[in-house]
Amino acid sequence: FLASNRFIPKKNLPRLLSAYARHAASPSAIRSPWPLVLLGDGEEKDSLRAHAGALGLSLQEGAPWERAAAAGPCVYWPGFRQIEELPRFYAHAGAFVHASTTEQWGLVVNEAMASGLPVIVSNRCGCAPDLVKEGTNGWTFDPLDEAALAGLLERVATLDDAERDRMGQASREIIADWGPERFASGLRAAAEKAIEVGPKRAGMGDRMMLKVLATR
Repeated sequence: FLASNRFIPKKNLPRLLSAYARHAASPSAIRSPWPLVLLGDGEEKDSLRAHAGALGLSLQEGAPWERAAAAGPCVYWPGFRQIEELPRFYAHAGAFVHASTTEQWGLVVNEAMASGLPVIVSNRCGCAPDLVKEGTNGWTFDPLDEAALAGLLERVATLDDAERDRMGQASREIIADWGPERFASGLRAAAEKAIEVGPKRAGMGDRMMLKVLATR
């Protein structure tokens, strides 16, 4: 599992770690648990590492291909990586997880989908309604529901390779409609609408406020 974030409170990473530990300890697990890769850095790094250790997770420095595989559930900490290094992380992942409690959009989900990954995305992310088709290229979840997230981690990890590949291809097809052309046409439409409507005339209260501020 790959997650790429700044280590700040709204990214909900303590709950992701707890859900991962819960998934890894599930008696229904039918295979050795995938590792979790937390790509990024930030103010919560030390507390996140302490939390992972308290959960009994093995902590591994660097990327999975830079260290020998650890036995049992483990978390890799590659730190912040430059953009040219990111494709390798996506290529090694089986699924992408984004657990934020609030997110205006979530561009890392676009990146993961363009890389052909199934996605597990918080329903508080702005991109979720448009980009995540339930059961087609991934699933959404309540970011405060640790059990639900653990269940989705288990669900993705136990897919067979063909089904996971099918979901990854669905991600590519969905995100293909969200390229620069779509952004440009939306921006143009917004600009044309603004020109059509014209500037809003200030009301009496607004004009009085401006007059008061201008005399200060």
